[in-house]
Amino acid sequence: MKERWTLRRRVTVLCIVVGGLLGVVAVLAAGTAAATRGQVDTLADRAGPLRSDSEELLTRLVDQETSVRGYAVSGDVADLVPYNDGRVREGELLAHMAELAAGHDVLLARLRDVSARSAEWRQTVAEPVIDAVRSQGPAAGQILLGVTAREKFDTIRSAVDLLEVEIQGFREDASNQAKESSNILVLLLIAATVIVVVAGVALMVSLRRLVIVPITDLAESVRRIAGGDYEHTINMDAAPELARLAHDIDGMRRRIVADLGEVREARERVEWVNNQLQSQAEELLRSNRDLEQFAYVASHDLQEPLRKVASFCQLLQRRYAGQLDERADQYIAFAVDGAQRMQRLINDLLAFSRIGRMTSGFTEIDLNAVMSDVSGQLESARQYASGEITWGDLPTVEGEEALLTTLLANLVSNSLKFRHPQRPPRVHISGRRDGDEWEITCQDNGIGIEAEFVDKIFVIFQRLHAKDAYPGTGIGLAIAKKIVEYHGGRIWVDPEVSEGTAIRFTLPVTTSPARSDADAELDDKTEVTTA
Repeated sequence: MKERWTLRRRVTVLCIVVGGLLGVVAVLAAGTAAATRGQVDTLADRAGPLRSDSEELLTRLVDQETSVRGYAVSGDVADLVPYNDGRVREGELLAHMAELAAGHDVLLARLRDVSARSAEWRQTVAEPVIDAVRSQGPAAGQILLGVTAREKFDTIRSAVDLLEVEIQGFREDASNQAKESSNILVLLLIAATVIVVVAGVALMVSLRRLVIVPITDLAESVRRIAGGDYEHTINMDAAPELARLAHDIDGMRRRIVADLGEVREARERVEWVNNQLQSQAEELLRSNRDLEQFAYVASHDLQEPLRKVASFCQLLQRRYAGQLDERADQYIAFAVDGAQRMQRLINDLLAFSRIGRMTSGFTEIDLNAVMSDVSGQLESARQYASGEITWGDLPTVEGEEALLTTLLANLVSNSLKFRHPQRPPRVHISGRRDGDEWEITCQDNGIGIEAEFVDKIFVIFQRLHAKDAYPGTGIGLAIAKKIVEYHGGRIWVDPEVSEGTAIRFTLPVTTSPARSDADAELDDKTEVTTA
């Protein structure tokens, strides 16, 4: 039995034949295109400049003749300037035209004829007239400018006319050759198109008979197996490659039948694990809710007894101050201070627990307006520290205005609080776009943060200084971190800042098309609040 051609062999032979034909067409087209390009270059780089040079040459010759006649009338040497300039330019033009006409004997002969007639006119007419005017005056020069002199110059005109006729013929020959080459190139492109179309049709017919129909039958068999008929045997009379594919698929069917039991068992185990994970996730969610509720209830229920303790301690301090000994006054002051600090801790804990739980929904928030509000809230602190708060043109984001105000107020307040003792505080808020996020930076010139503590400052109630050195509960940056994460961002301390502290956080870019266009770039305008 004769061995059947494989599909690869059939396609390879077809590609070689088509490739050979297209290669021949491509070689012919490349040669024709090169010829066309050379003819177009001749038109653009030689014929066109030759024509413009011939026109300028005639103009320069006429300028010389007019200049000589003007000098013969006036006797003024200034009238000879066009004559002298024309001679120089005439030489340049003749040299340039000779270079462009290289290889064209008739054009070169015409150029030599023009040059010879021009030299003869200057020798027999122009120079004698100039010498006569210089030695005998204008009248002597005018005598020499008779009919003979005009006829001499007319021979130059005739020579230039013949030169222009020859240039026009040169240009038309190049144009005709370019057209012929273009027509040949179009025919070659048509031939290539015909070859490609015929090859495509042949390939499509072959693929349908050798590939599409067998693959359709194979797909039908695969669908039967996928539908549950695992006992259906796949046999195919097709190209060797497809026959081997059908045999491999049938082998896969047999393996599927063998492994189906194990797959069912594995799926049951995976489902059991997924159920366990789902239960743990639900339990974790309930635990988080209970924890938040506990923090809220605990902090809320502690308020009443603590207020009572603080009120009575303050009452003792006001009523009995100075009536007891100094140590008793000190103890009462400690009690008042402790109760007040405990109230602040409870209030901060309450605020921390409410973030993300009591929400009014996200809206578009202009951070410039938020910073104006923050600056007003911290005006007394800024004046006390003799500092300044500045901000660049900030973007509009989606979020809760109250939370974003708290976030920026905490950052700016910390910058004013942890100021350097030897310089007034300067706080600057800036923003830039980084992909799908806005990166907001709070930069100050304060005491800075050591690198070993940059990961600890966002932990709740974490303080790096004694409470007597700087007031506060140590929860402000923890609140800031929770607000940023609630808005889908992240917050960190930039360790590369050399002076002060730079705390950066990100917020997602708003999805509003109008705001996306308006916030495409941030200006460098800055609003400054100073003492």
